[in-house]
Amino acid sequence: MSDPIRIVFAGTPAFAVPPLKTLSDHGFKPVAVYTQPDRPAGRGKKLKASEVKEMALTLDIPVIQRVSLNSSEAQNELKALLPDLLVVVAYGLILPPEVLALPTFGCWNIHASLLPRWRGAAPIQRAIEAGDPESGVCIMKMDEGLDTGPIMLESRTPLSAMETSASLHNRLAEMGAQCLLQCVLAQVEQGPDSPLLTASPQSADLASYAKKLTKAEARISWDEKARVIERRVRAFNPWPLCWFTINKDRVRVWKSIVVNESLPTTRPSPGRVIKCSPEGIDIATGDGILRMLELQPAGGRRMNISDFLNSRSMPEILPDEPGS
Repeated sequence: MSDPIRIVFAGTPAFAVPPLKTLSDHGFKPVAVYTQPDRPAGRGKKLKASEVKEMALTLDIPVIQRVSLNSSEAQNELKALLPDLLVVVAYGLILPPEVLALPTFGCWNIHASLLPRWRGAAPIQRAIEAGDPESGVCIMKMDEGLDTGPIMLESRTPLSAMETSASLHNRLAEMGAQCLLQCVLAQVEQGPDSPLLTASPQSADLASYAKKLTKAEARISWDEKARVIERRVRAFNPWPLCWFTINKDRVRVWKSIVVNESLPTTRPSPGRVIKCSPEGIDIATGDGILRMLELQPAGGRRMNISDFLNSRSMPEILPDEPGS
């Protein structure tokens, strides 16, 4: 390709920042960046720009913020940019068929899972919650379905026993940036016939859906198995954070481990504290014992168990009964 490839980038959260910066750093600076409108944030509810917008402004790339791409005005605006390629990374808006058809080389999406597993809004969290042994990223050619397009390239990574959504998010963002760069280089150097750009269709029979996270599901149910709760603690770190209540006050859980996969013969009721020590607070579950290692009391800071216990007396650390 003799002329520079004209890339338009669409993304919003921090996950999309490494791909945007990588493109720019390697000579493929987008001609424009689409991102969601500024949103109220923080206690003062002041308007806050997305992480992608902040990076785009740093890179001196024009920013376009629209609430929808369905209007002819929005589509004509994109068409006027003469895009060869539209790169989409966690943009947050559905692209109508008219937009998908605009770029010469189509629309490419970085998705944070090994498709067709975990299509949808929360693939990173659901992979950890489910206990998947590995995760990864895919470069997908977008179609009108929800993460159903054919796959050009994927990269895999094992999940450790202490993996959190925060650690996996950062690793996959960098992996996605490098995979995107490989595909762009193949498009520029070899054209659409490059073996790297030969897309393979997904198997619908193997698909699973990663539903959006809610604060409600982050409340710990002590009737569940310790292993299930522990995975959810890691999956929901740093948001929305698993929690339980003590004296009606919410206590967030940052870190926990399973210390026993099964309960002792006496089988204490789920939610009862079995042991308190500087090593942790051991709590009975429906099957197994969960040890709390880092907690955050209501209105307080994240702290290790020693600090947490020093600020409370023994009766106060008993979790409230379910439903209370």
